Amino acid sequence: MSEPKNPTPAADTYKGWVFKWTNYIKGYQRRWFVLSNGLLSYYRTQAEMGHTCRGTINLATATITVDDACNFVISNGGAQTYHLKASCEVERQRWITALELAKAKAARLQAESDDSGDDFPSSSLPVAPGQGGGSQNSEVQAALRTLGSKVEDLSTCNDLISKHGSALQRSLSELDNLRLPGEAGDKFRQVTERATLFRITSNAMINACRDFLALAQAHNKRWQKALLAEREQRVRLEEALEQLAKQHNHLERAFRGAAQANAAPDNKGATGPGKGEASDEDDDNEFFDAVEEAPEFITVPADPQFHKSSSSASGFNTEMCSDDQSLNDEPLAMNQELPSQDLVPLKKRRTRIPDKPNYSLNLWSIMKNCIGKDLSKIPMPVNFNEPISMLQRLSEDLEYHELLDKAAKCHSSLEQMCYVAAFCVSAYSTTVYRTGKPFNPLLGETFELDRRRESGYRSLCEQVSHHPPAAAHHVISERGWTLRQEITVASKFRGKYLSIMPLGTIHAVFAKSNNHYTWKKVTTTVHNIIVGKLWIDQSGEIDVVNHTTGDRCHLKFAPYSYFSRDIARKVTGVVMDKDGKAHYVLSGTWDEKMEFSRVMQSSRGGENGTEGKQKTVYQTLKARELWKRNPLPDGAESMYFFTALALTLNEPEEGVAPTDSRRRPDQRLMEDGRWDEANSEKQRLEEKQRSARREREREAASQRASSQSEEAVDEDSFGDPSLKSVPHDNYKSRWFDRCEDQITAE
Repeated sequence: MSEPKNPTPAADTYKGWVFKWTNYIKGYQRRWFVLSNGLLSYYRTQAEMGHTCRGTINLATATITVDDACNFVISNGGAQTYHLKASCEVERQRWITALELAKAKAARLQAESDDSGDDFPSSSLPVAPGQGGGSQNSEVQAALRTLGSKVEDLSTCNDLISKHGSALQRSLSELDNLRLPGEAGDKFRQVTERATLFRITSNAMINACRDFLALAQAHNKRWQKALLAEREQRVRLEEALEQLAKQHNHLERAFRGAAQANAAPDNKGATGPGKGEASDEDDDNEFFDAVEEAPEFITVPADPQFHKSSSSASGFNTEMCSDDQSLNDEPLAMNQELPSQDLVPLKKRRTRIPDKPNYSLNLWSIMKNCIGKDLSKIPMPVNFNEPISMLQRLSEDLEYHELLDKAAKCHSSLEQMCYVAAFCVSAYSTTVYRTGKPFNPLLGETFELDRRRESGYRSLCEQVSHHPPAAAHHVISERGWTLRQEITVASKFRGKYLSIMPLGTIHAVFAKSNNHYTWKKVTTTVHNIIVGKLWIDQSGEIDVVNHTTGDRCHLKFAPYSYFSRDIARKVTGVVMDKDGKAHYVLSGTWDEKMEFSRVMQSSRGGENGTEGKQKTVYQTLKARELWKRNPLPDGAESMYFFTALALTLNEPEEGVAPTDSRRRPDQRLMEDGRWDEANSEKQRLEEKQRSARREREREAASQRASSQSEEAVDEDSFGDPSLKSVPHDNYKSRWFDRCEDQITAE
């Protein structure tokens, strides 16, 4: 037998040649066995270890039995059974000891994985470069786990030594009581076997103790150094905290003295702006921590000197405080102009739809022919859809319409910009779990959402073009704002992900101030189309522009990165006036909430960017919440993750137009869970739409031909290449007119 050098049963890996039973013709054949990490594998030769494994058995659930002096059996309950034979009894005992140790360790690790898999969550997370604390914590956790493993090995060896020592003592006692010479040979062999087993186990115990001692000595100096550094850092932090406490006490006394001096000449100081702003400044003293490094700017707490200036009679500050009080304290009036409607009870909207059925689908058989193509031109089964149309999905932008209600009440255009920007971000909060594709609207399809009595607005959408798909949306609110948009969606399937690029501009106009805002949408990406769990990300930049005052807000949606230290789905922005001066900093996430902070001072400085440019440092006051996402309804995971508003969009209503999305039969069938019928109806409607389009193109071609034959086309028309290409589609939308926008020239 070719045995491994210095075999150590307690080590992590044990190798050697063992005879394995193959069949009745060949009998036992020599195989190379490797025991590692609780798995026993075998190969025909040592050379096969790199590429071909003949079999593996998990010892955590296996049983080990001994047949005779050299034979033993390993089985995991019938699926796998190895009949093995060692070259001698000593070799068999070495393998039995190693297998028992490995089995005990594998069973212990499996129990820990089942019962306390989250004991060390921080060690399993990636640690970004530069995060010394996290890296040290990860090293300590790893060292503790290794030491714990060695202690468990020692405990297992101790149990085996006690077991084999007791057996050896019993054999020696039986040897002393022997009287017949014939029985001595068997007893001596049994005592020798048990003594050999005890020696092997003792050697394993000694090796485990040596490994534990070496590991403990290796980490001892490092831990002592880390402990000393922690103590020194604690002392420095205590000294810094004491110094900050003294400075805070001094600034507080100075502030109170200045506030009393400013309030004394004014008779209204007790109840006027002096007292009111002093209470506000108490809140502003609670500075927030510096924001994580951002690509374009850095925010830090404002210098305390600005508290004194902000408590003075600044027109900008007074205007902001009055707006804050009006927005935070005064409830929004609902239909004050129509008090008689309050006597009529509001319609009760539905809060549930039928649960989504679980139908299997071979995704790759459909998607492999779609790579690189526009998704709007590919017939897709309803298995990829959600039971609402794109027109209804556009109307979901009004989920947080109260942000525009608050914006309409603002006196400051800069603060109004903050609420408009928050409304831009809130439109994406409904997409975080929504991986289903909305139904492509049919040409001429409409959707009317009348919420004047509940929320004060009325919305109308119409599909005005089919190729490319384009929808027009108009919203009129009784609370002083109008919203309109024309969205054309371009989508590309790239194999691993799907990119959805909305094209078009969104307009918001406020009647009181005549402020006119415009912005565009960012790119939506659906990941893991083929393999894995679908998830959605939003990335890109948005410029919200006030064309009346020249104010601007630049929003940046950070794309998800596994190696980023920032929070996921992060959004940052800066509100600037027409001169480029920053007044507010926005921060938050597009799926959770947005906050705004007033900028007191800005300067060039901070760390150098990737292009060698210095970043702008903004000194800001305490952040205030602009918007927070509403919780999803109960059971939303079985209802396509619809929000409370989305659940009501496809609810049947009386008096809607015949072209309304609620009347689509395929969409209604899908909502009811009858997907096979929905697929058939969807194909019928799409074929009917294609036939109608071909008919319109034929009519347009015949009209053009007759016009050309009568020489009714002027000279400029002959130079128009569009007239020499495919026939025109003479479709005209019903509720919207195509014209040039005076603001954007689109």
